[in-house]
Amino acid sequence: MDFHGRHRAVYVISVAAELAGVHPQTLRIYERKGLVDPARTGGGSRRYSEADIERLQKIQDLTNEGLNLTGVKRVLALEEEVRRLNAEVDRLSTLMQQRSTALVPLRQDVVVFRDGDTKPKQRKSR
Repeated sequence: MDFHGRHRAVYVISVAAELAGVHPQTLRIYERKGLVDPARTGGGSRRYSEADIERLQKIQDLTNEGLNLTGVKRVLALEEEVRRLNAEVDRLSTLMQQRSTALVPLRQDVVVFRDGDTKPKQRKSR
């Protein structure tokens, strides 16, 4: 499924809860704690996407491993930061490769003057 399909909010709260294996009230708690942010219809009803369902399942996995909701929120934030930093590393690596192919080797002669010299001695740079 493509990015837009995964993020298209289509599931009502009861279906999302069933897919995630939790009670609808649990989803409301997760929302209040800032763990999930479902889309809203014009009338204010929650709508969940495939990406939201995946996140809810991840939250369930973490809480089943013993983390409280504060810990879960921290883990999710750190995972997002890792994704963001990896994307930045990829971007900078690509930029560095593009720019390094544009570099031209520089050859430069070094001229050295010593006290009393009237004529410079040339050394080739390496």
